[in-house]
Amino acid sequence: MDKFFKISERNSTVSKEIIGGITTFLAMAYILAVNPNILSGKDLNLPAGILPSWNGVFTATAVSAAVATLVMGFLANLPIALAPGLGLNAFFSFTVVLEMGVRWQLALTAVLIEGIIFIILSLCGIREALVKTFPDSLKKSVAVGIGLFITLIGLSNAGIITTNAGTPLSFVNFDIAHKSALVATIGLIITIVLYILNVRGSVLIAIAVTTIIGIPFGVTKVPENFELLSLPSAPHLFCFDFNGIFVNPSTHKISALVFSQFFVIFFTFFFMDFFDTLGTLIGVAEEADLMQEDGSIKNGKEALLADSIGTVFGACLGTSTVTSFVESTSGIAAGARTGLASIVTALLFFFSLFLSNVFAIIPSAATAPALIFVGYMMMKSITKINFEDPSEGIPAFIAIIVLPFSYSISNGIVWGILSYCICKVAAKRAKEVPLITWILAALFVANFIFKALN
Repeated sequence: MDKFFKISERNSTVSKEIIGGITTFLAMAYILAVNPNILSGKDLNLPAGILPSWNGVFTATAVSAAVATLVMGFLANLPIALAPGLGLNAFFSFTVVLEMGVRWQLALTAVLIEGIIFIILSLCGIREALVKTFPDSLKKSVAVGIGLFITLIGLSNAGIITTNAGTPLSFVNFDIAHKSALVATIGLIITIVLYILNVRGSVLIAIAVTTIIGIPFGVTKVPENFELLSLPSAPHLFCFDFNGIFVNPSTHKISALVFSQFFVIFFTFFFMDFFDTLGTLIGVAEEADLMQEDGSIKNGKEALLADSIGTVFGACLGTSTVTSFVESTSGIAAGARTGLASIVTALLFFFSLFLSNVFAIIPSAATAPALIFVGYMMMKSITKINFEDPSEGIPAFIAIIVLPFSYSISNGIVWGILSYCICKVAAKRAKEVPLITWILAALFVANFIFKALN
């Protein structure tokens, strides 16, 4: 074991790896409640079939996280855990399905194709090389915008903000009449305090405590015949819609507009996963002292391949894009340095399959604080954007405000790229725009034209 995982070589021990793996699981186990809530549209009272079922998504979340993390541990030997990513799942449900009216099976198809392409790019080493061609300010601004978007979703899910007060957005009164908002606010305070005190698994602990607090308020509803353990539900296996990529479901004819819409959906998944994963890997590798002298990540190619395999596997089970989790740094802080920690985390995700009843009673008011707090974590990237340079700062600003205010991640990316090209041309610095950015801008303009003509 020591030789395979290079535990001694990386100045670690088996006990440190086990503790690190457990710590990482505690830090990110909230995704077992948050992901099913978002992908199933829990508490939105949607007709059956609009989004996948909660139980099916829970199984897909646990299994895809376990399998992807196992691959990361054995293939890349890195202490990095994976699971369906926040932001990516919000785009899946709220933008693609509920806003654009696309069937969730078609959204899963986009995730599958993205994962397959990533496997090819990872095997060829192209994925690492491509990241250098995309404007750095746009990478960071999209991360910030997604953070605001997730925060907005959390505030909405908790019932803290409303649109029924005569203004576009308004806070509700924090009184007994708004129980969900009150419980969520208490949960957010608990999350903040625990995080500042450096309590391991602060987000998960806050969700558990808030769930308990919600019982006397009537926000958390515990069934009379509650059972702690349960058998896993079947996931949504191979629910893909390849026909919907080209064919209009109303006319049953091939449509360029339908394909262009699908391309925007696919590219958004592709873009978000591409940069989110690479950024997470770099951050985690630096924390674990796994960066090499040439600036590359030790076993970076294998790590990106593990991420891609996780996405394909997750799509086949019925969940949105699987990606590396920045919460892995909590396990590294506890001493993890090798893939053995990832194996431990994966085994805990497998065990959680039998605890679906526990996660099912967790209300949106308890998971909303986690969404709001993730917004804070993603906001940190704004300090790295050069707002002193208008040709960099203005496109970043546009991407940041369009993304949450339009309630659409794809809109933020589209307008960020278009404004970047415009600003660079206006500044007589068009040569600074990478070729791939020009190509994307042209495709987005073509999409606008297609929509206008149809």
